[in-house]
Amino acid sequence: MKTLLFRFALVALCFSSVAGFAQRKKSAPAASAGYQTGIGLRAGGYSSGLTIKHFLSGKNNVAAEGLVTTEYAAHGVRFTLLLEKHVPVKELKGLQFYYGAGGHLGAYRGRYYFEDVRYRHGKKYDYYLVYVNDDRTRIAGGADLVLGLEYKMDDLPFVLGVDYKPFFEVFNGYTGLYHDAAVSLRFTF
Repeated sequence: MKTLLFRFALVALCFSSVAGFAQRKKSAPAASAGYQTGIGLRAGGYSSGLTIKHFLSGKNNVAAEGLVTTEYAAHGVRFTLLLEKHVPVKELKGLQFYYGAGGHLGAYRGRYYFEDVRYRHGKKYDYYLVYVNDDRTRIAGGADLVLGLEYKMDDLPFVLGVDYKPFFEVFNGYTGLYHDAAVSLRFTF
């Protein structure tokens, strides 16, 4: 539990330092992202699926991103909604840094784990491991952070992005902090 709290505090500290850096750059006028809406695919190390990003207003450079993803190891689906602040990189036209937060809700079927069964044999305690295949559908939810870079191609209606999205999840009474990185390609209009 202490390790989990330490990791969460470390992620929160990194996020607040990036947000502070972006606040200093806010005094410059925000450039447009070059598109209003993008729809495409997200291929990640932990989960992959569909991504839809829509800018709420060109003036603030804030976007809402929706993800519908499945995991490689679990049988299920996760719906994620993120709010992201985009900051243009002035030296490279079309490149933007973004950061944000949001939440997710999902359902998974099946879980495989080992259970420690202890028993007493005379005066000595012993244990053995039992393999458990839990085939019930469970609901999971949690909070997400995102940091990324996005490049809008000048002559083509595509956006290429890379992001790092750590998330905290509660699943059947268990909690965990997971790390996910992905590459996204979106068609823009």
